[in-house]
Amino acid sequence: MDTFFQNEIVVVAFTVGVYFLAQLLQEKSKIIILNPILITIMIIILCLTAFNIDYEVYHRGSRYIDFFLKPAVVALGVPLYKQLKKIKKQMISIVVSQLAGCIAGVVSVVLIAKMLGASKEIIFSLAPKSVTTPIAIEVSKTIGGIPALTASVVIVVGIFGAIFGYSIMNLMKVNNPIAQGLSMGNAAHAVGTSKSMEISPNFGAMSSIGLILNGIFTAILAPYILKLMEIWIEF
Repeated sequence: MDTFFQNEIVVVAFTVGVYFLAQLLQEKSKIIILNPILITIMIIILCLTAFNIDYEVYHRGSRYIDFFLKPAVVALGVPLYKQLKKIKKQMISIVVSQLAGCIAGVVSVVLIAKMLGASKEIIFSLAPKSVTTPIAIEVSKTIGGIPALTASVVIVVGIFGAIFGYSIMNLMKVNNPIAQGLSMGNAAHAVGTSKSMEISPNFGAMSSIGLILNGIFTAILAPYILKLMEIWIEF
C-alpha cells in the first residue's frame, strides 16, 4: 500500500476524487458544516490510519498538489483585475482596513495564546494564522515558529471561517458586501476566498484583495509586532 501512495498520479487522483465527492455531499445535503476541505482531510487521515501508511509517504506522492498551491493563489489576481475600477475607488479604505485587520489578527492571537499559557515557540507558530499557507509557513520559519503547526492552524482557521464567517458577520450586522468580502479574505485566507467565490465574483474579488494585502502586511509586520509585544509582555 505504501508503494501505491508513492505514485504521484495515484495520490493526485485520489485526493481530487475525494474532494469532488465531498463537494457533491455538501451540495446535496446543504449542510454548511460539511465543508469539502474538512471532509477531504478527515477521509485522507482515516485512509492513512486504516492502512497504516506513514504521512511522509503520502506527502511525497502529493508533491504536485503542493506545487500547484502557489500558482492557485496567484490566480486569484484574475477576479481582482475584473473589479479593478471598484477597488481603485475604495483603495485607501481597503488598505487601511486590511492593515488594521493584520495588526488585530496577530496581536489578538498572541495575547490569547499567552493568557492560555502557550510557550514562545507556540505563540510564534500561531501568529501568522490568518494568511494563506505558503506565506504563513515562510513567516513562521522567519520568526522561529513551528511551520507544521502553523500550517495546521491556518487550515483550521480557514475552514472555520468558510463555515461560520458569513453567518457571524450577518449576526453582527456587517451587511456591506465589500466589508464582508474583505473580512473573509483577511481572516480566513484562501479557504474563505473560495467560499466567497461561491457566492459571487464581487465577493470573491474583495476576499482576494483581503487575502493578498493581509499576506503582504503579515509577512512584513509580524516580526516587528512580535518584537514590540515581547517588550511589553514576557513570552
